[in-house]
This record gives sequence, C-alpha cells and structure tokens, in this order.
Amino acid sequence: MEAVAKLRNCPMSPRKMRLVVDNIRGKNVTDALNILKFTNKEAAIWLEKLVLSVISNWEIKSGLSADSYNLYLKTAFVDGGTMMKRFQPAPQGRAHKIRKRTNHVTIIVENRIKIAETESTSVEA
Repeated sequence: MEAVAKLRNCPMSPRKMRLVVDNIRGKNVTDALNILKFTNKEAAIWLEKLVLSVISNWEIKSGLSADSYNLYLKTAFVDGGTMMKRFQPAPQGRAHKIRKRTNHVTIIVENRIKIAETESTSVEA
C-alpha cells in the first residue's frame, strides 16, 4: 500500500532541495528522519515535516500503525515551481533580473511487509 504527500510552492530553489532529497531517497522512514534531523540545511526542515505527513497519510489510509510495517521512501522527487520575477537597479540606468525560484516536492512511501488480508478487509456481517 502506498501513500503520497506533496509540498507545493516551497520558497527555495529546486537545486538546493534536490541535494537533501537525494540523501533520503530509497531509505527507511526512520533512517530518513534521522538523516534529516542532523542535516544542516534549510531544506531538511521542510522535508522532515513532509516525511512526517506522508507517514500520517499512510496510517490514515491503511488504518494501521506504521511502526510494524517497515515503511520506506519509494519515490522522492523535486520539480521546479513558479518563478517570481523581480528587477534590481543596476549601474547606468540598467536593470538586472532576479528570479525567485520555488519548487514542488513529492514523496511516496510504501510498506515492505505485506498487510495481511484479514486486517485490510472489513468484516462482513
């Protein structure tokens, strides 16, 4: 069973976010949270909240606790978002473009331990 969490329009360049996402892709959820906790980048703060959100989404979707099902980050990727375009005054009456970049992060988790059929199906009476 999979669960998805998305972070949209994060005010950081995608290149900076990809540096941290590449470190956690394919890892167990607990390992990923430990890596993010001790990573000294702003992107780690955003991603830690997103990983906690995707764990919560999985628990709500499956109705089970995530501790005993060995969740791992199946997919994690960063796309570029919208760009705010600004101008800054430059010498001799010119103007330089400033592009304030944003990004979209998508994380998908999946369980490695199969969910038993009796737990996932509802009781028919």
